[in-house]
Amino acid sequence: MFHKILVALDYAETSQHLFQQALFLAKATNATLMLSHILSPVDDPYINPAFLQPETMYPSLQAETLDQYIKAWEELKKERLNWLRSLTQTAINEGVNTEFNQNIGDAARLICKLALDWQADLIVVGRRGRSGLSELFLGSVSNYIMHHAHCSVLTVQGLIADIKANPETTEVTIG
Repeated sequence: MFHKILVALDYAETSQHLFQQALFLAKATNATLMLSHILSPVDDPYINPAFLQPETMYPSLQAETLDQYIKAWEELKKERLNWLRSLTQTAINEGVNTEFNQNIGDAARLICKLALDWQADLIVVGRRGRSGLSELFLGSVSNYIMHHAHCSVLTVQGLIADIKANPETTEVTIG
């Protein structure tokens, strides 16, 4: 059975659903959870478009923009750490031994490395339902993990995709 479950959270609308599914599984198998969130400074919404522009004629404005970006980045890191702490406390309150980490870099590769280093039995990752060209151009963290992880991978389909597929649904059931 599973003893160590790594949960890859991305702060999307579907992350709470993913967390609840992983928590349920951990409780059922008496497993330890590792909640992981990866920040990537080159992914939306983290990157500031001002840095994609060529050097401006006003270096002081670019320095000011850089200072604002660094401050926003630090705030984002704190906000996400607080979010992870909150989820960790929720899991602990439910009787599940839980820890967390936050890293910066390429989410798919870092999750696979963390799972290997932490000796996870299972990785739980969300799936947004991208396919075809959308997946090709935007990438798919879950797809990469399924093909490169050393352990089993459970993908949890996001609720948003369910609602889009069935827009007349007014009620969402989790379970």
